[in-house]
Amino acid sequence: MKSKTALILAGPTASGKSALALALARRLGGTIINADAMQCYRELRIITARPSPEDEALAPHRLYGVRAAAEPANAAWWRQAALAEMERAELPILCGGTGMYFSSLVNGLADIPDPGEAARAEARRLLAELGPEALHARLDAETAAKLKPGDSQRISRAYEVWLATGRGLAWWQAQPAPRLEGWRLRMILLDPPRPVLREAIAVRFEAMLREGALEEVRDFLALGLDPSLPLMRAHGVPELSAYLRGEASLAEAESRAVLATHQYTKRQMTWFRHQKLVEISAMQIIQSRIPGYAQLSESFVACLANFIKNPG
Repeated sequence: MKSKTALILAGPTASGKSALALALARRLGGTIINADAMQCYRELRIITARPSPEDEALAPHRLYGVRAAAEPANAAWWRQAALAEMERAELPILCGGTGMYFSSLVNGLADIPDPGEAARAEARRLLAELGPEALHARLDAETAAKLKPGDSQRISRAYEVWLATGRGLAWWQAQPAPRLEGWRLRMILLDPPRPVLREAIAVRFEAMLREGALEEVRDFLALGLDPSLPLMRAHGVPELSAYLRGEASLAEAESRAVLATHQYTKRQMTWFRHQKLVEISAMQIIQSRIPGYAQLSESFVACLANFIKNPG
């Protein structure tokens, strides 16, 4: 059976992934599948830099804004949803910067049993009662060593798995997992120079504010959601929240958001440089800045299109 081709288009925040994905999707008849952990939520389009409705109308986009913030997504959910979308697409273009999502797709995930609502409720109760550090101390040593004592979401998840199964999350994660089969993967990794990326982050955040990011965050906070939810930590949300509480000026909030995002991009690129998702011959690294899709040269897009289709 002949393998189908799929493209992994990865890179740090603000490196131009969405613009390039759109250009390639339009040229090759591809379907863009979200691989960004924050862009899967529906409440915050602007602050998470989800594609605009206008861009979404130019090519098929999948798994963007499909979950409520109150329903945390994880790699297991994303992998299953992404595989279903890949099967329906002529050319899947998996676009994002969440390394764990890409790893789950290529390397598979351990089949961890669903702990059930009772275990989840008990874990949340103890987290609220004891705090993350005390609950972290109750985990098995192997799992605890992999988690930061203040990471409340992951600690709660680990504790509910232990409650339900009697085994630590680290034990489950160490079990053999089925790797991706039947697909020929090509990968484009965007790696802009650090000064260029920092400038792009600052320019993008200014644009977000002009487009209504502050009002979007204000409306989001008015929902009164659990502060430990992933979307509450989306870049820009904590900083603009501080401004709305009167704890920082808007200029200070903007500066902090840009700095936090830039620091995060360093961790993203460290992860990608140390992972082997595809063979070297199936990977292309682009180190220059990628501008808006309308400015991408025809020759550049044609070169990348040939790389994607090349069976070598």
